[in-house]
Amino acid sequence: MTADASGGAADGVALRLEGVRKSFGKLEVLKGIDLTVGEHEVICLIGASGSGKSTLLRCINLLEPVDAGRIFVHGEEITAPGVDVNRVRRRIGIVFQSFNLFPHMTVLRNITLAPIKALGLPKAEAEGRALALLERFGLADKKDEYPDRLSGGQQQRVAIVRALAMEPDIMLLDEVTSALDPELVAEVLSVIRELAEGGMTMLIATHEMAFARDIADRICFLDGGVILEEGPPERIFTEPREERTRRFLQRIIEAGRL
Repeated sequence: MTADASGGAADGVALRLEGVRKSFGKLEVLKGIDLTVGEHEVICLIGASGSGKSTLLRCINLLEPVDAGRIFVHGEEITAPGVDVNRVRRRIGIVFQSFNLFPHMTVLRNITLAPIKALGLPKAEAEGRALALLERFGLADKKDEYPDRLSGGQQQRVAIVRALAMEPDIMLLDEVTSALDPELVAEVLSVIRELAEGGMTMLIATHEMAFARDIADRICFLDGGVILEEGPPERIFTEPREERTRRFLQRIIEAGRL
């Protein structure tokens, strides 16, 4: 792996974004994002819908090409010309609010497909890895079920397990509880909490403010395509410095979500 001096390789930096911009037509969604994420750090992205959180995660995973700026993973510039996008994606897991499970495949097949096809793992090894993860997250008895036989919370946990089966360096979670009934949210959040306690480097876009306050090492408040304010949860949630942050959090409090 090549390392650029400005990208950070051996300095404990897992991810670095420099001046990242992204537009869709005339709409500029990301307006110059600078962000450094340390190894094992958990960062929660908060902000109103349309502030750029999901687009930012999709750019990091290279699902969206950036228009300007650079992204480094462990010192390697993944936005450089000629980079193998599929190789990069194998290192960066992403889970969406829609579970995106293959409906015609069992839970076990959903989880083992990518390790077998993309990583070249023998079937037995891929299944062993999958079964260990399913056991860890309380889903071992669902291995032979099809997605439509699972609750939304179970489907989302399977989607997270599927991403983990690739043994990624970084996990990106995009509003993974927003499509769930309220009573199912806790079981998904417990999985994410366990990942954080295990040292997984994560960027989490979320509307679950109490969860963000509890789990994050750092909160980034996005507004209008920029990181308007960032800091430890206790400061952001109790003493935000920006008026826009204060207004956003006040609305969250009034809605009973913090």
